[in-house]
Amino acid sequence: QVTLVESGGGLVQAGGSLRLSCAASGRSFSSYAIGWFRQVPGKERESVAAINWSGTETEYADVVKGRFTISRDNAKNTVYLQMNSLKPEDTAVYYCAAKSGPGIPVHIKWYEYWGQGTQVTVSS
Repeated sequence: QVTLVESGGGLVQAGGSLRLSCAASGRSFSSYAIGWFRQVPGKERESVAAINWSGTETEYADVVKGRFTISRDNAKNTVYLQMNSLKPEDTAVYYCAAKSGPGIPVHIKWYEYWGQGTQVTVSS
């Protein structure tokens, strides 16, 4: 069992930066792949970035490549999402999710645990 808590969201102007944190409680955090997702009302939840259990593999959605960076500190049971050059279209509720095992899940449905989300609002 893993409990995830996101933090770091807020209101920022376009071009600004935010760093989201996903803090996990529970055993064996280092054996979980972690993904960041986002959702706006009326749309499906979409993948933003993901990282494998050791931090040696990462994946990004095309729309955030070069602007967002995912990283993890297993000693602190925390995964981060550094978001730079933010755009109004990045506005969403951001969620982190966990999947046991070494690899990055191919599909959102494979994630086992979810946080409650944190709101990111980018003003123009």
